[in-house]
Amino acid sequence: MKAIIYTQYGPPEVAQLMEVPKPIPKEDEVLVKVHASTVNRTDAGFRSAEYFISRFWSGLFRPNYPTLGCEFAGVIEAIGSNVSTFKIGDKVFGFNDKTFGGHAEYLTIAEKDAITIMPENLDFYHAAALTEGSHYALVNIRAAKVAKGQQVMVYGATGAIGSAAVQLLKHFGAIVTAVCNTKNVALLKSLGADVVIDYQTEDYTATENKFHFIFDSVGKSSFGACKPLLLNQGIYISTEFGKNGENIYYALTTPYFGNKRLLFPLPTIDKQDVIFLGELAERGEFRPVIDRHYTLDQIVEAYKYVESGQKTGNVVIKIV
Repeated sequence: MKAIIYTQYGPPEVAQLMEVPKPIPKEDEVLVKVHASTVNRTDAGFRSAEYFISRFWSGLFRPNYPTLGCEFAGVIEAIGSNVSTFKIGDKVFGFNDKTFGGHAEYLTIAEKDAITIMPENLDFYHAAALTEGSHYALVNIRAAKVAKGQQVMVYGATGAIGSAAVQLLKHFGAIVTAVCNTKNVALLKSLGADVVIDYQTEDYTATENKFHFIFDSVGKSSFGACKPLLLNQGIYISTEFGKNGENIYYALTTPYFGNKRLLFPLPTIDKQDVIFLGELAERGEFRPVIDRHYTLDQIVEAYKYVESGQKTGNVVIKIV
């Protein structure tokens, strides 16, 4: 089968299209013929090993799992002898940041892991993009314990995480202020944002609104800049470590000092999360935003575009 293989950490060019053996599912696994995947911050982060800590999961000196692609959608082609909840021919989607494998024509994944049946109203491309950005958003929304009627600001609201966060926050009943650039104002309004601030024409820190929760989905703001915008007991979360790792320091100290906190929850996802996201999509409450499509042999160009910081929503890899 065709697969994208990387045998060393580095720039996008380390990812190469190769022919490799088709995987065989174990007793508790399914074999998925992959129709679509994505390139995202998770894949890019593990490939580059920009944060050395990622190597404790992926391999200290070289990658343990040479095919990336944590998101996937496709059709089950074979099942292990102990699999009971899926059958051959099922259309499925899911997330696999344990062994990855989405950047290939086939992958195997355990039945108990983050895989479920595709929503009937989505194509493979949208289904493939359902989980990566949204699970980052969901973890942080839950950590902030967002309640109905609370005021929430999403900074960087047009990426995979931010665009998912806006839609998920509306599901939970929050009043959402989204911060984005000029070209995406209409998009954010269409996703349900109550207020949209165009940072190219106005200073988001000058707003008179105060917030229960500020979520920086791109890591380009700071706790110091956003702290005056928080209500008492307000929470700030960023998806990045911050300048000189300051967000780790604040996460350790602000829960005990002062009345405004920075949290730094670790991202997690399980089967129930994937089922939940699929149900939201089926009800029309969540639909991933797709920016561009690339083919498997264009993986280097896809990585470069994702890492340019210019994408809106998700970048999909078409495999079938």
